[in-house]
Amino acid sequence: MQQHNSSAAKTSLKDDFMQRVRQTRTTRWIRFAAVSVIFLLWVAWLGNWWVALFIFLLFDIYITGYIPLTWWKKSKSAAVRTVMSWVDAIVYALVLVYFVFTFVGQNYQIPSSSLEKSLLVGDYLWVNKMAYGPRVPITPVHFPLVQNTLPVVNTKSYLDWPQWRYHRLKGLGNVERNDIVVFNFPAGDTVALKMQNPDYYTLVKAYGREAVHSNPAHFGEIIYRPVDRRENYVKRAIGLPGDRLKIVDGTVYINGEPLKQPENVQFNYFFQLDGAAMTDDRWEQLGVAADDRHAVQITRADAENLVANGFRVNPDGSVPPVYAAPLTAAMIDQLKSTLPVAKIMKVPADKGDFLYPDKLSANWTRADYGEVWIPKKGATVRLDAAAWDLYGRIIRNYEHNTDACLVGDTVYIDGKPADTYTFKMDYYFMLGDNRDNSLDSRYWGFVPEDHIVGRPEVVLVSFDKDKSIFGGGIRWNRVFRSANPDK
Repeated sequence: MQQHNSSAAKTSLKDDFMQRVRQTRTTRWIRFAAVSVIFLLWVAWLGNWWVALFIFLLFDIYITGYIPLTWWKKSKSAAVRTVMSWVDAIVYALVLVYFVFTFVGQNYQIPSSSLEKSLLVGDYLWVNKMAYGPRVPITPVHFPLVQNTLPVVNTKSYLDWPQWRYHRLKGLGNVERNDIVVFNFPAGDTVALKMQNPDYYTLVKAYGREAVHSNPAHFGEIIYRPVDRRENYVKRAIGLPGDRLKIVDGTVYINGEPLKQPENVQFNYFFQLDGAAMTDDRWEQLGVAADDRHAVQITRADAENLVANGFRVNPDGSVPPVYAAPLTAAMIDQLKSTLPVAKIMKVPADKGDFLYPDKLSANWTRADYGEVWIPKKGATVRLDAAAWDLYGRIIRNYEHNTDACLVGDTVYIDGKPADTYTFKMDYYFMLGDNRDNSLDSRYWGFVPEDHIVGRPEVVLVSFDKDKSIFGGGIRWNRVFRSANPDK
């Protein structure tokens, strides 16, 4: 009798399944087929065929309907049907946004002037993640519309667990020299929540580790962020894996050859006008943002240096106004052709200035930097104190040899002396076009390949924060403009 009931149950389940399949409308079969093809192509791209098992879930959603995902449609309560219809639409939208933002691209806002005049503060960009291959989420459970902090409630927008290993899907190409690239901030792994600019490591250099960690009222809680939840930065890729890079008087040399400067590269200049003064209109016509317009306070002690450099000083010892601003070559030509310029000169750079790495950079400046070799996947370097200063952060923080350390002149990895090290990833040297006002690889080092997010393709819209919406606040001339000039 029990065998008969079991056989009947099996027959009933089979009949029920076949009935559901036969009753499915042709349109749902077509939708299932289309979604399945897209899904399997995505799985092939992903390279993980275990994920293909989810096709059975798609079959149930479109064909058999055993999982009651749309139970609310049969509810007798109009309120339940209305609320759940909105929940259903929002969930679908969030899932779609998650996949688009993860595997296709996303919008990004330019927050600082480090790439002026190539990209401006207030530019909203579309970032193509397929350009170099989308990165499979390292922190898969996160809210898709924010980077690391939920607004209003001011809490983390992600869960620390699970953490997946770094994997990048095949893209349309590789990072090329002079590409403008969006990446996760490498020095953003450790964060002082109340003072994120400057970064944690600069704070430690300035105040000491103990002071930063023992004063949460001033610096805030010290937290760790996973790679893909670190802040997004945008810079120009100047040095590629395996390159030797040096900067001499602002000119970048790659493997001993001078690199052509981007058209819109800027440097800070002092300048003085002859019998004239800079007004807001003149600054505006020159194209200098309000935050970058500076009148230099000159003391009598400065006057001797000014005279030595060709600036005018009045007979009574007073100094006509001296201004400072970041300028491109074209802006300098415009300044000289429209105003009576008495003198213009580059602002000299100071030595040290918290440059990377700590010890080797003692006599370097932002304008005279290096030489440094940029690590390449599979390449091996000899380890000593100088190599540790340059590559120790890579070995410990980016390639996860957390116990690696320097004792005397010897590097220890896994508790054993190490004479050499072979890199596991490619690295890049990033610079801003606004060279004297950009916190870039000169200050915090190399960008690992697993931090690369994508390539900005187009400016969607651009807002001038110094103007009202109806007073020229929308930069119409930048809408749908290329976000990767000089390429």
